[in-house]
Amino acid sequence: MSNVYITESKIICADNFVLAATTYSPKKALKGAVLIGPATGIKRQFYANFATFIAEAGYGVITFDNRGIGGSLLSEIKNSDTSLQCWGEKDMPAVLEQLKTAFPRTKYHLIGHSAGGQLVGLMHNAQELSSIFNVACSSGQLKNMAPLHSIKAHFFMNFFIPLNNALFGYTKTQWVGMGEPLPKAVAQQWREWCNSEGYVKAAFGKTIHHHLYDDLTTPSMWVNATDDDIAINANVDDMLSVFTKLSAQRLTLSPNDYALDEIGHMKFFSRKSQVLWSHASNWLADH
Repeated sequence: MSNVYITESKIICADNFVLAATTYSPKKALKGAVLIGPATGIKRQFYANFATFIAEAGYGVITFDNRGIGGSLLSEIKNSDTSLQCWGEKDMPAVLEQLKTAFPRTKYHLIGHSAGGQLVGLMHNAQELSSIFNVACSSGQLKNMAPLHSIKAHFFMNFFIPLNNALFGYTKTQWVGMGEPLPKAVAQQWREWCNSEGYVKAAFGKTIHHHLYDDLTTPSMWVNATDDDIAINANVDDMLSVFTKLSAQRLTLSPNDYALDEIGHMKFFSRKSQVLWSHASNWLADH
């Protein structure tokens, strides 16, 4: 019998957009509550096993689909005007508010996967987080990648995305095994930021006029893997440089150390990688 109550819910953002979400409530005494920020184009179901593990450890958890993705795609994707910036400024803050409502009077944490960690500085309420645990979170800067992967990344970012947006009005990311189809502005902003230093920093003073990247002092852990071609150490450094005051620790995992075939950019959250999950639960227990 499960030690977790799992419920499906809707979260209403400040602009009245409705997000699909799943809440995991522990049956034991509550230790804290966790917002799981998803990677670009990844649906909340991907994190279900991990979320259940965290909830079984005594933490309330909410997973969600960013607008334009999965259960939060409310019309034809070519009609979606959402952007990466919108995910950080509107979606993630609304989910944190729902987390506070569902699990009041406790500590709140972010477990961010890739974009789910990158965008935290856009959350107007990010300073309410007691800690941040980021996985495979980096700037994704193309020029820092190893030559072979850099060629593939340049093709995807600078040819595949513009061509798809021109032909279809959105990017068919699923064709190349990179999650759900992406709304046009999400893919375009992703392309622009990965071609720049500091990722989101490329939009400062242009489309981003208010942020907390210079204000957050939150304890944080940044986890990457030796077989991740995207969140390499140089790109983690690049992303961290945007957070000018953040208290950051680093952990680089090798699949060989855990008898795993792969960790890469995505597999930390795989059921096959449960041996890694104690890194997250121990971090939460300490913060």
